[in-house]
Amino acid sequence: MAIEDNGYPTPEDASRVYDDIDFNRAVQCYRLFFPTVSGSQLFSGPAPLGLIPNKVFGTLETEPKHVGLTLNSDTPYAPILLDLRNGPMVIELPPGPLICVAMDINQRWVHDMGLPGPDAGNGGKHILLPPDYDGEVPDGYFIGRATSYRVLAGIRSLPVGGDVAAATKRLTTVKVHPLNPGPDWTDPEFIDLTPYPQDTTPNAVERGLAFWRTLHEVIQTEPAVPVYRVGYGELAELGIAKGLPFEPDERLTEILTRAADAAAEQLRVEAFADRRPDRVVWPGRHWEWAALRFENGDFDRPDSIDTGARDKWFYQAIAASPAMFRRDPQAGSLYWLGLRDADGDYLDGSRNYRLTVPLPVPARLFWSVTVYDARTRSQLQNDKGRAVVSSLFDFAGAGGSSIDLRFGPHAPETSDTHWVQTIPGVGWFVYFRIYGPDAAAFDGTWSLPDFVRE
Repeated sequence: MAIEDNGYPTPEDASRVYDDIDFNRAVQCYRLFFPTVSGSQLFSGPAPLGLIPNKVFGTLETEPKHVGLTLNSDTPYAPILLDLRNGPMVIELPPGPLICVAMDINQRWVHDMGLPGPDAGNGGKHILLPPDYDGEVPDGYFIGRATSYRVLAGIRSLPVGGDVAAATKRLTTVKVHPLNPGPDWTDPEFIDLTPYPQDTTPNAVERGLAFWRTLHEVIQTEPAVPVYRVGYGELAELGIAKGLPFEPDERLTEILTRAADAAAEQLRVEAFADRRPDRVVWPGRHWEWAALRFENGDFDRPDSIDTGARDKWFYQAIAASPAMFRRDPQAGSLYWLGLRDADGDYLDGSRNYRLTVPLPVPARLFWSVTVYDARTRSQLQNDKGRAVVSSLFDFAGAGGSSIDLRFGPHAPETSDTHWVQTIPGVGWFVYFRIYGPDAAAFDGTWSLPDFVRE
């Protein structure tokens, strides 16, 4: 940089450096607030289907046409959209195999319920408190405190014995109401979302100005999160602050657009070209931990936030909680990420692969392998309309020492029972999920081989 004799920058250099400053600010803000923008799409995405916070909820037997970050077809879902502006909301869970996590619009963990929660699947009354709530809470409630008014409670119902219909019906027995219902309160209704396509991903808004417009809306309508104070300060320098319209000039429009595109690529690299040693599940294999930070749901180190682990997780997935990331037999479920074959190459939709799964899998409940499109991070939309193989439905009671799963554009000649169709030219990855993992899933006495090209 040229410096004038008096030590000050030239006007030309000052202009260029300010462009650099704003670009760097924008890239870092994008990474910090990506979970917020992704979380906002969980509210806006299903709205055209009729979901209304506090009033209309849904049940969903997920299929590839339901586009969502690493959603799966193992269990039916109930997205419970809540708005706490009028006070605390109560969720009453019946006893049974329900898994529920509540998170705010920033995807900050609020509360676990059901099997991973304090009720441990025995049923109970849970209360979600809005930001800065200082009222009394009656006895008998498990308490979650939110840092935003909009809260999503995602409930999953385990299909015991493969009975998906019963699992879906169980979701509708969950009761939701204000702590103090007014005279005009009516109980919410559940609608079946399964027949209808939807997109709850940030894909449509994660590039260009759309990202910043979406973030601006959240900034205007939700309270600030104290731990993001520096981030809000950087956003204010970019013209995004509570009470102000979003009106970037030509210079800032170009910078924000370029920064969103660059930051999106950075997150993709962190997610799919991870180079951290602690990503590896088993030495000498290419399987990775989908979640790198297992201590809690906020990616805390003792003295810092693990930003790399946070970036990787939220680019691929939604929601985070201590129960989701636990690495011991008390965990409700466990996710491993597979995106490379035995040679270390990315999985290619044009090629055929075999995955040999040693039996028995250390799962007290069941296990599954779900195939995702690397472009959308959602279930692969193939001609079969199915992107998963599951021990619940495909090979319950399978014997022997192992079972072969196959992946490729064409069904193998022997059988297509344990085959997932891939798409030529489309990269794909899998989550290998274990529900009710045993100790062998963590201590290395059981392991998965890599995908082998055939």
